[in-house]
Amino acid sequence: MAKKRSESMEENRARLLAAARKAFAEKGYMAASMDDFTAEAGLTRGALYHAFGDKRGLFAAVVDQVDSEMAARARAIAAQADDGWQALLAEAAAYIEMALDPDVQRIVLLDGPAVLGDPSQWPSQSSCLIETRHAVAALMTEGVLKSVDPDAAARLLTGAALNAALWVAASPAPDMALPKAVAAFRALAEGLRATGGA
Repeated sequence: MAKKRSESMEENRARLLAAARKAFAEKGYMAASMDDFTAEAGLTRGALYHAFGDKRGLFAAVVDQVDSEMAARARAIAAQADDGWQALLAEAAAYIEMALDPDVQRIVLLDGPAVLGDPSQWPSQSSCLIETRHAVAALMTEGVLKSVDPDAAARLLTGAALNAALWVAASPAPDMALPKAVAAFRALAEGLRATGGA
């Protein structure tokens, strides 16, 4: 039975994403070429243009994929925490620690902002912000966090974690920067805790 057109397009999209992810991780955005993606995927430039518009569109899709995976991994680590406060800290620390992953460094934290602009405007970061806002609001309801605007608190926390990861990735010695970044994030987050918080 012949494949439906939508299934074929989705398969092509997935093949191009996988090929581009590999090329962007190995060569970086500037050095990776559309021929790298299409040859690896066994597809034409027309398929790339149809699915993503251009190289930047394909890169944006790869960044969204990798950043979303980072958030999911961080949430899975946070889910093992004893309470909501520890989960909030664990999720942020896990996200910052992923800055040591070479693919994450190159694709999301170094090339991502250079090509796509302000990471806080990326769809994947917007999703992270919404989840953090829910966590912050719950902790405020429990009396763990001070009663401040939950949107402002969530933006400050996600911004601090993102910028810590960006700093670690760009550091000449990421392994040395990481513990400093995590410790500083924890100290900043502690400032939101209510007196006598759990």
